Amino acid sequence: MSFDGEEESVSKALTTKSKFRYNSPFVQISLIGLVCFCCPGMYNALTGMGGGGQVDHTAANNANTALFTTFALFGILGGGIYNILGPHLTLFTCCSTYILYAGSFLYYNHHKHQAFPIVAGALLGIGGALLWAAQGAIMTSYPPTHRKGTYISLFWSLFNMGGVIGGLIPFVFNFNRSEAASVNDGTYIGFMAFMAAGTLLSLAILPPSKVVRDDGTRCSNIKHSNVSTEVVETLKLFLNWKLLLIVPAAWSGNFLYTYQFNNVNGVLFNLRTRGLNNVFYWGAEIFGSVGIGYIMDFSFQSRRMRGFVGIGVVALFGTVIWSGGLANQLKYSRGEKLQTLDFKDSGGDFAGPFILYFSFGLLDSMFQSMVYWVIGALADDSEILSRYAGFYKGVQGAGAAVAWQVDSHNVSFMSQLIVNWGLTTISYPLLVILVFLAVKDDIKAVEGTTKSTMEAGPTSAGP
Repeated sequence: MSFDGEEESVSKALTTKSKFRYNSPFVQISLIGLVCFCCPGMYNALTGMGGGGQVDHTAANNANTALFTTFALFGILGGGIYNILGPHLTLFTCCSTYILYAGSFLYYNHHKHQAFPIVAGALLGIGGALLWAAQGAIMTSYPPTHRKGTYISLFWSLFNMGGVIGGLIPFVFNFNRSEAASVNDGTYIGFMAFMAAGTLLSLAILPPSKVVRDDGTRCSNIKHSNVSTEVVETLKLFLNWKLLLIVPAAWSGNFLYTYQFNNVNGVLFNLRTRGLNNVFYWGAEIFGSVGIGYIMDFSFQSRRMRGFVGIGVVALFGTVIWSGGLANQLKYSRGEKLQTLDFKDSGGDFAGPFILYFSFGLLDSMFQSMVYWVIGALADDSEILSRYAGFYKGVQGAGAAVAWQVDSHNVSFMSQLIVNWGLTTISYPLLVILVFLAVKDDIKAVEGTTKSTMEAGPTSAGP
């Protein structure tokens, strides 16, 4: 007698319970969102102040160059490493590197030696690459096919709340320090406390073979991988035409942060206002991800059409927002002595640059969520998508490493803006081609939607 059928029946029976069950995609994606709230979310808030909160950006630029150099290498390898080690060992080790990185700037506040931040940055590059490969696999493979945009926006909202709360930390601790200064020790200690909490929470993430969708399917049927398999599959990524079409979008994904954080927020605003700006930047990320997630899941019945519309919407917003960035950049240049803006004292002069910086956050989440949706539409299995996500993050890391060094070599602000705008613009038609050639409509979901609509009658609406 075989018990396989009985086990499968029990599994499917369990899935009829609430989506709040521990092994549901909803709970697991929420958990990885909270982990990223505490770790990369706080890192984003720290970096978003410009120069890691330091008046002199040199140490932070060099640390981030080291970070994204190792990130580029281990990002590509990250999917395979995650498949071998599983979530607990991977995530706990990776999250610990965020604590070390924030601690290195606490050290730098007192000793002004760059070696520690640079080494910590290199280690965080390894940890961050593996974390984002794991996160990408979880976010794109756990949800049902027809709700990937919704779950991506769920993750992105939780993750970016870390940037919102993280932005409040330097704002509160440095509220009375409107002059040019590095942030105080309490700011870095606050970041480290959140990162430690995220490290412990990472132990709650289940492996994909134990996560069951509402329809009874598991996120991966393979419980263990091996080194030889992952080496071969990783090498194949470089010949995968689908991933090659994503390269410009991946390269631009983190390339723009250097310009936005250092040369807009870090140059135009004083210390306390930079912290406030980050609250709104990462808050805008939440609105952007929710909006584009709705379009990618609910705008049309055809999944391919939803992809086309989502890319078009992001392209339109991108053109408008980068045009605003160009208008703002024409007003100042590198090396020019500026009167920094303060949210209380600068009056109307503060409004335009603030709205631009807010819009940059809105666009970033729309762009990133849209690209993740496209990646998630290429497959459903966690093992495959962990490799795809790792490749995407690896290329992102390479772009970021170059961007931090570009800024360290004092390349003009205008040149950086043009390159950023150009890279994102090139990516849109390539993503349209990818969706056209590789994304298929989910016939099962379409038939199910049509059937439920017919049964409910013509007045029914909504998912």
